[in-house]
Amino acid sequence: MFTFNYQLRVRYGDTDQMGYVYYGNYAYYYEQARAEALRSLGFSYKELEEMGTMMPITRMNIKYIKPALYDELLTIKAIVPQMPHRIIIFQYEVYNEKQELINEGENHLIFVDSVTRRIKTAPEILSRYFQPFFK
Repeated sequence: MFTFNYQLRVRYGDTDQMGYVYYGNYAYYYEQARAEALRSLGFSYKELEEMGTMMPITRMNIKYIKPALYDELLTIKAIVPQMPHRIIIFQYEVYNEKQELINEGENHLIFVDSVTRRIKTAPEILSRYFQPFFK
């Protein structure tokens, strides 16, 4: 299993009239954590796309437990629970400054050839980066 912690501070513009993080922003937070998780392995989304692979989301689930507030420092734990094959699954746990679990989510992303737009398996280079976590 691969895990990565990403921190971000809630901006004023991320909140709604109640002062809570607007529910739609969690997908954006997940995206940031996902991109930085890959970068922590020494690989980026940009490099993946330049090599001809896209990763569209095919599924997203979110569970709202407690609101995040303006100026809170959130920790988003990005988890890849299994070795990527045709899809890569990311699970997320969002914690507030008190280390309370406030949100959970999951994305399924599929590997697609950017030219043919057909489903393919995970690029070999990406599999190599994840291999040490799934022995």
